[in-house]
Amino acid sequence: MTTSKSTQPTALKRIVIKLGGSMLEGLNENFFSNFKKLQASGHEIVIVHGGGPAINAALAANGVTTTAINGIRVTSAEAIGIVQSTLIGQVNPALVHQLNKNGIQAIGLSGYDSQLLECTILDEATYGFVGEIQQVNTPLLETLLQHGITPVISSIGCTIEGNPLNINADTVASKVALAIKAESLQLVTDTPGIKIGGEVQEIVTSEKISHWISSGDIYGGMIPKVTAALDCLTAGIPSVEIVGDQLSGTTILQQEVYA
Repeated sequence: MTTSKSTQPTALKRIVIKLGGSMLEGLNENFFSNFKKLQASGHEIVIVHGGGPAINAALAANGVTTTAINGIRVTSAEAIGIVQSTLIGQVNPALVHQLNKNGIQAIGLSGYDSQLLECTILDEATYGFVGEIQQVNTPLLETLLQHGITPVISSIGCTIEGNPLNINADTVASKVALAIKAESLQLVTDTPGIKIGGEVQEIVTSEKISHWISSGDIYGGMIPKVTAALDCLTAGIPSVEIVGDQLSGTTILQQEVYA
């Protein structure tokens, strides 16, 4: 005799957490504790990371200079190999080790692994070897998440020919969040949210962000963060947050919510 019980379909609860390079060495017990609480409550989590400070140090050690335009690192042919080796060879395994050490089963990935991030060159004349993501290998991430493994993705992609491309980590996070239909995207940075006039804004709208970009109140590295956030909101991801290491900061909404 067989028995069965009626169950309701379980809605996927997925979060993409993007860690800025400056945050990677400063992750504390609160972060890992909150992470495990989210997992215990049924959330599947993907981590995307940058590596700005480590890349800057490696470039300087090799006498290579770079600039940034609109928060995107201009990546020369000389720089791309250094960026690739730093992210994949140093930053990613160090982060995976921290997660594993704190009881979180994680695996490191880059855009090369099983064609995770298929890219074309964004604008070689302006940015050099910087990628624009055309496709995310969603089935690979689905498989890992179904087995309770946290994917940890470094922001390196490649062309169809296999040439490495640097990608802004905020952009990677937004594309991955859209691909796996995440309910939330958290951009964790050393700036605890959007500051206007020195004050962190708890809740902002897309209209306010557009105004602040035009006025220059939002500038530099915050531009790709808010752009990634707005892209996700437009595509239907319910919640995007720019937060500090306490996982609190600014919540970005498509439009004002009235009580």
